[in-house]
Amino acid sequence: MPADRFVEQLNTQIGHEFAAHQQYVACAVYYDALTMPQMAGFFYAQALEERDHAMMMVQYLVDSDAKVTIPGVAAPQTTFVDVMAPIALALAQEKRVADQINELTRIAREEYDFASDQFMQWFIKEQVEEIATMSDLLTVVNRARHDIEAIEDYVQRETAGESADPTAPGVAGG
Repeated sequence: MPADRFVEQLNTQIGHEFAAHQQYVACAVYYDALTMPQMAGFFYAQALEERDHAMMMVQYLVDSDAKVTIPGVAAPQTTFVDVMAPIALALAQEKRVADQINELTRIAREEYDFASDQFMQWFIKEQVEEIATMSDLLTVVNRARHDIEAIEDYVQRETAGESADPTAPGVAGG
């Protein structure tokens, strides 16, 4: 069974992941309203990924016979000043999540909870990828902010052919 401190913090993280899911849905809707289907699709996919992260955490707790609590989340930001704002928000969110994941890993190690430490390793790798993706997207959108078609072309080109990670933890209900 995972350490009590880890379980408590992982349950909190489940809420953070569901909040990220909601925020990405709000970003997707913003781009959908601007008739930017590639950006909308990118953020809808990101939303599903965040939901899956929460459900991976749920599955880990269920598999470990630990208590699962699903926290409520605050409403996401739904208005943005320009096409760059949702991406800047997403990048800040991914950096914050990386800090949260690192804190969970630190707790697991302090508690000598080796199974939980190992579980968190996939999320550490995932956050490096997410920060890089959002950082690159922000750079491209900043450069092409007045050329919506260039932004759409970039997203289509860069997200084509992405496949599921076979090393990812199991998703509850999946």
